[in-house]
Amino acid sequence: MKILVTGGAGYIGSHLVTELLQQNYEVVVVDNLSTSSEKSLENIKKITNKDFKFYNCDIKDIEKMNKVFQENKIDAVVHFAAYSLVGESMTTPLKYYDNNIYGTKCLLESMIENNVKKIVFSSTAAVYGEPKQVPILETNETNPTNTYGETKLAIEKMMSWCDKAYGVKYVALRYFNACGAHPSGLIGENHNPESHLIPIILQVPNGKREFISVFGDDYNTEDGTCVRDYIHVCDLADAHILAVNYLLDGNESNVFNLGNGVGFSVKEVITETEKVVGEKINSKMAERRAGDPATLTASSQKAKDVLGWKPKMNNLNQIIATAWNWHKNHKNGFED
Repeated sequence: MKILVTGGAGYIGSHLVTELLQQNYEVVVVDNLSTSSEKSLENIKKITNKDFKFYNCDIKDIEKMNKVFQENKIDAVVHFAAYSLVGESMTTPLKYYDNNIYGTKCLLESMIENNVKKIVFSSTAAVYGEPKQVPILETNETNPTNTYGETKLAIEKMMSWCDKAYGVKYVALRYFNACGAHPSGLIGENHNPESHLIPIILQVPNGKREFISVFGDDYNTEDGTCVRDYIHVCDLADAHILAVNYLLDGNESNVFNLGNGVGFSVKEVITETEKVVGEKINSKMAERRAGDPATLTASSQKAKDVLGWKPKMNNLNQIIATAWNWHKNHKNGFED
């Protein structure tokens, strides 16, 4: 089986490429390297001792994408290529509409033209917006509160219409807080600026910041700080492969949540990180951020029942330990 991975040099994409190669899939990677590093692709080869095709290409370039499909007999596409910074999406929304929605439209055009009819899409829990119930089910109302989530939901709807019109079967995976790093310590999070909690906390013992800001301690949670569902990036990679096989087996289009179903507060994550790094992490209270729900946790029962997915790295200490193993040796990401 030959799988095309768009955004395969990025955080989650690189972990998927690694897992696909280790399971003996043939892999083709497309990435324009705008928010990722070619060094991640070099490190994938070190981990797996296997090679793959790489095209430095923007998915909006239909002529180049057609060439990719013509030169490779692609069985399915896994689509990660997107901008994903929530804050940036609110200040430059058209950048996100152009890259995420128009980019996916171009990708789907190339797929249809070259008769590739199966795609697994990297979606997000941000499509739900402010949840009216937790844990969140796939049937919950979708009402994004930021541009990033809005673009991802629009792509889900675009794929649904393409299924009806062209028979393109899709799986949209709505994941919660992706975290951790490959156990090898050779690939991990490399965001600039960093917006995820665990790597931001790890910047304190790494000497990149003096303290971690905790935005609000008066939420309706056990310790007053926000509660989130953290899912290890390797477990996400496993779910994408199961979704690919689900489509290759001839199943219908579908949507799945991916999370551990267990929430941890900001204070709990800080405390657990202190255990991992073996030192006190300074924190300061700050005002609440607008639009931060008190609790976001997923029900992933559907993914477990239908895809047979079972997270293996669902211990918070283990998740943070893999992240620290990456960040302590890559204080500046792949620039180190």
